[in-house]
Amino acid sequence: MRCVFFLFAWISAASLVAAADQAQVVEIWTGKAPDEPGTIGEETTRMSPALTRKEVEVTEPTQLVTNVTKPSLTIYRPPKDKETGTAVLICPGGGYWNLYWQLEGEEVAAWLNSIGVTGIILKYRVPRRPDEIKGEPARRPLQDAQRAVSLVRGKAAEWDIQPDRIGIIGFSAGGHLAIATATSFDQRTYVAVDEIDKVSCRPDFAIPVYSGYLKAKEKDEIAEGLRVPAGTPPVFLVHGGDDIISPPEHSVFMYLALKRAGVPAELHIYATATHDFGVRRSDHPYATWTESCAKWLRYHGLVKVPARP
Repeated sequence: MRCVFFLFAWISAASLVAAADQAQVVEIWTGKAPDEPGTIGEETTRMSPALTRKEVEVTEPTQLVTNVTKPSLTIYRPPKDKETGTAVLICPGGGYWNLYWQLEGEEVAAWLNSIGVTGIILKYRVPRRPDEIKGEPARRPLQDAQRAVSLVRGKAAEWDIQPDRIGIIGFSAGGHLAIATATSFDQRTYVAVDEIDKVSCRPDFAIPVYSGYLKAKEKDEIAEGLRVPAGTPPVFLVHGGDDIISPPEHSVFMYLALKRAGVPAELHIYATATHDFGVRRSDHPYATWTESCAKWLRYHGLVKVPARP
């Protein structure tokens, strides 16, 4: 019965995306991406492994993308009568090995479209390249994310987006990427290649969901390599209390670091929830996080109700 419910939820989400304007795909780099060896195989799509409820909330396989060498943006716009001018970059999770494209990409774009927000899925480079340390965040995805924020802001007028209302959302490893992007805007991680790189890569808000790689190993503090500089944008953190893949302490210690730095932050931890719930509907309380997030966005003036004709 649960699988039938989730299948229905997915079909509903997919229908929302299909109802939006046809997706536009834009490569984010002119030519070869920086620091890209080009030694992995052809980009592929496959289904994720089936897992148990002890590990994840969505247990049936969903679509993954891997072997990404040409990062891109897939842009889903809301219906014109709902459009608010706000846009959100979406970073699917997958441990920096794969991208959970369906659960944490397309379905998230559908939810964003439903509240009048342009959803832009970032296809960043995975899997880790041989010179990237297993168990640590890969470095190339942050290059892709910084470039993506600058590109969206640089194209804001062309894409009917407000340049001061561009956020980033990420799930699991993608949540780490969202936080890393929101806190590294003053230190670009690659050599500028063109005029786009002169545009700010600071997102206006960040939404990390059941993030990994945020807590230091064996220390009650944020991970080495993360920092919270002045100017860090508002952050909305979400986690499951029973997550054994990325324990909730990752979000807890990031929240404390943000609070100590004076950054507006909100933290939601849902008891008994595990990992990988995305934006799917459920009778579990974790499914209300999207409603709370939409209210948070409106409260901060980040999603404005479109003017009536």
